[in-house]
Amino acid sequence: MEEEKVILVNERDEQIGLMPKMEAHEKALLHRAFSVFIFNDKNELMLQQRALNKYHSPGLWTNTCCSHQRDGETNIKAGQRRLQEEMGFAVDLEESISFIYKAPFDNGLTEYEYDHVLLGKYNDEPTINTDEVASWKWMPIEDVKTDISVQPELYTEWFKVIFDKFYEHINISK
Repeated sequence: MEEEKVILVNERDEQIGLMPKMEAHEKALLHRAFSVFIFNDKNELMLQQRALNKYHSPGLWTNTCCSHQRDGETNIKAGQRRLQEEMGFAVDLEESISFIYKAPFDNGLTEYEYDHVLLGKYNDEPTINTDEVASWKWMPIEDVKTDISVQPELYTEWFKVIFDKFYEHINISK
C-alpha cells in the first residue's frame, strides 16, 4: 500500500506540492492538517487518548481527532472522513480558526503544520478504532484548560498550542 501523502503549503495555505507523510515529517516541511473538536450540549469536549503504537505522541490526550487532508479534499470532508475512521461517528463540522505551528519530537520527526480547526456537536458515545485511539472521555472545557496547565506532559503539542492561543475560538458555547 502506498504511503499517504500530505499537501505541502506555503504560509498562505496555498498548495505547493505533495509528499509522503513520513518524508514531510522527517524534513520538517510545512503541510496542511486539521484538528476536530467535538462538544456535547454540556460544553464538554470529547478527548481522545492516542493509541500507544502511534509514531509520535503515543498515549497522549488530544482533541477529538486530527489528521491530514488528501489532495483535492476540503477541510470539512477530511475532518468528517477521519472522525468516522477514528471515532466511528459522523456529524456536521464547521471551520473555525487556522494557524501554523512547529513541534519537534524526540524521534527526530517534526510536525510543521498549517492546522485548520473544525468544530462539531455530538452527544453520544463514539465507537473508537483501537488502532488509532487508546481511550476517550468527555471533559468540561474549563477542566481541560486547567489540566493542561497542571499536567502539560499528558497532552499533545498541537492541542496545547490551540488551547493556549485560541481558547476563545474553540469554546463554542460561550
